[in-house]
Amino acid sequence: MAAEEKRIALLIDADNAPAAKIDVILTEVASYGVANVRRAYGDWKSPNLKSWEAVLHDYAIRPMQQFAYSKGKNASDMAMVIDAMDMLYARNLDGFAIVSSDADFTPLVMRLLTEGAKVYGFGEQKTPEPFVNACSKFTYVEALAQPVSVDGMPDDSPATPVRSAKDLRSDTRLVQMLRRAVDAAGGDDGWSRLATIGQQIGNQASFDPRNYGYRKLSDLIEAMGLFEIRRDKLTVWVRGKPKGGAKKSADSKPPASQPASATAPAGKPVAGKPPANKPAASKPKVKAKT
Repeated sequence: MAAEEKRIALLIDADNAPAAKIDVILTEVASYGVANVRRAYGDWKSPNLKSWEAVLHDYAIRPMQQFAYSKGKNASDMAMVIDAMDMLYARNLDGFAIVSSDADFTPLVMRLLTEGAKVYGFGEQKTPEPFVNACSKFTYVEALAQPVSVDGMPDDSPATPVRSAKDLRSDTRLVQMLRRAVDAAGGDDGWSRLATIGQQIGNQASFDPRNYGYRKLSDLIEAMGLFEIRRDKLTVWVRGKPKGGAKKSADSKPPASQPASATAPAGKPVAGKPPANKPAASKPKVKAKT
């Protein structure tokens, strides 16, 4: 294993996660590091977990049995939290990937972050915002690429709809977050590198452009219509548009002012000078006293 690869524990709340998305979830986790630990929690005697049973061996996921001691209570949540804390104190992991749509894991996420561990959340769009916002990065499973089913056809799970420019601009939290990131990463001329903007956002909030229906951050920013984008061979640059709405080029300069005499209409005086076609008024003669 390469030295730079991060070690990640994949913890799945099988009662609150779709088994059909495990393929794309693992692909996403692989972009952050190696999932050394893979565990799925639930009461495996329950018929509701049949879909998970079918994929456990294919993806080397260890089933963690947890009986429901009380009716209506999800005991597997507590078992998952205990295991996560044990792994945290073992100090042999760099991050956690939590697959659940249950906001009860929010305190766990905040505790893991306090110890310096990255937390990558995965859940359905019904996931409550406190859990979404607490993670280092949270991705809706509907936003991930659709897997291919057994019959070779794409899975029919609903994808994240593309949000319109009007809808994006009405999202106050999103607009403020992007504006702050662009301002913080900008140089004297206001232009910011897209990569620096993405890093700035990742340091302050849980964010994934795919949750808004866009594959890349640049696509999302461009769709909003609130920022100027300039591309060169290696870099994408971004800066906020002027408040007046007029687009100002990076190389544009204000037009040179014209001298007053050149713009004054014929026959009209220029300030401080008499009209060119009229003689200057002479002073009246004063009659001498005799």
